[in-house]
Amino acid sequence: MTSVAAAIRDALEAGEPRAKVMAARQVARDWRLGRLQFAFDCPMPDRPARPGRPELLPPARMPKRGRGGSERARIALWHALAHIEFVAIDLALDMAGRFGREMGEPFVSDFLKVAGDEAMHFAIIERHLQSMGASYGDLPAHDGLWEAAHATRHDVAARLAVVPMVLEARGLDVTPATIERVRAAGDSTGVRILERILDDEIVHVRIGAKHFAALASARGEVMADWWKMQVNRHFRGSIKPPFNDSARLACGLSREMYAAVALPAEAP
Repeated sequence: MTSVAAAIRDALEAGEPRAKVMAARQVARDWRLGRLQFAFDCPMPDRPARPGRPELLPPARMPKRGRGGSERARIALWHALAHIEFVAIDLALDMAGRFGREMGEPFVSDFLKVAGDEAMHFAIIERHLQSMGASYGDLPAHDGLWEAAHATRHDVAARLAVVPMVLEARGLDVTPATIERVRAAGDSTGVRILERILDDEIVHVRIGAKHFAALASARGEVMADWWKMQVNRHFRGSIKPPFNDSARLACGLSREMYAAVALPAEAP
């Protein structure tokens, strides 16, 4: 029987977008159906395979998306969303493959489910992008999400604290405004896509917070204090309001918890 680690590694090493989507969904399905052995007999790659396009730039060199409801701005928005979801496939796969032996089978199950969801998100966004006459890879993108994963590759607590509980949680804050922007442009299909993704991402952040809380308890740490320490030590960016308090609370992130590491709100 193939090991779950080998199957995950194969999916991480699939570079072409459709191949990665299919591989991620297959490993999630095979694990769910008991076709993979809980064994970690090969290491995860330091960096997952990437397609030849898009060109990856440092965040500071990324071109502006443009303003208003122009076709260029719409394509830039959906391309950026596609890239986030594409990288999120690898983030979830790597989480399961890199830390699964330490964290156990329920952890692997949770993050392979997340990987399958992210693959589905990418596929439907890519299809929507194609309806605008564009495709993933047409515009440059940045690699900040994977850089955060690479920086926390040696510590599951740091990875959980930074990736699902900071970076993915930020999506909960910004997606409602994006939904309204897309709705105002008359894009009803886009609204449905983003509403589905928001619902799923609440589940994904909750999964990350659940495993971080369990790890904190096992190590005799106070969750909120330990999370703050991990963020201060491993997250290079800033956590800024406004926050989607109801969505974050549904994930197990209290306002007191993230307010402790957030920058003050800017004056109007």
